[in-house]
Amino acid sequence: MHPKIASERLGHSTIGITLELYSHAMPAMQANAAEQVDAAIKAGKKPAIE
Repeated sequence: MHPKIASERLGHSTIGITLELYSHAMPAMQANAAEQVDAAIKAGKKPAIE
């Protein structure tokens, strides 16, 4: 889920609060980002930023 959506659903006043509180719970995001960059390099194009 996009952090902005999570922030709104949790009722946080800023997305920063959500990211500070829950970033430890999203370790797969680093692996996913690395896979996207790797695939983009292999394909010879810029990665899609989400």
